[in-house]
Amino acid sequence: MTVSVEDQKALRNAFGAFPTGVCIVTCSVDGEKLGMTMSSFNSLSLDPPLVLFSIDKRANGLPLWERAEGYAIHVLSQEQTDLSNRFARPGNKWEGVDCRPGEYDAPLLSGVAAVFVCAAERVIDSGDHRLFIARVERHRTDADRYPLVFAKGRYATLKLGEPMETDWPLAIHY
Repeated sequence: MTVSVEDQKALRNAFGAFPTGVCIVTCSVDGEKLGMTMSSFNSLSLDPPLVLFSIDKRANGLPLWERAEGYAIHVLSQEQTDLSNRFARPGNKWEGVDCRPGEYDAPLLSGVAAVFVCAAERVIDSGDHRLFIARVERHRTDADRYPLVFAKGRYATLKLGEPMETDWPLAIHY
């Protein structure tokens, strides 16, 4: 089934009604640092600890991403819109960026709200994207930084209310 450009735009706008966080995923393959801004990051499983992200099949670096042994997934903070924009575009993304090599040589960025260091688990072909499933090996959260949010085609900030008490583990009904 082929979807018209108009239908794709309408669908993208509908997807935009669901706010997401903004991440930069980094890796290193054959000594080349890769990084990409994305909002297609999700938790997948607590046991084992798995996450997923997706990359468009038309991405120039896709063959390298598919060979990566591991990744660093950075949840950007509200102060990092410039960094998000830099890694969302082609060109030299790394010049002047504060980073250090982490596990799997994946560059670790500073100033983020959270970071997940992950081992590559599997890549799945799905529609016009490739799904990357990764096993979380380590993670760190900065409680003083609020995440950058994206909704309706623009960045947004969170207005946090009072903390809610939740029961854990959650009662799940099917």
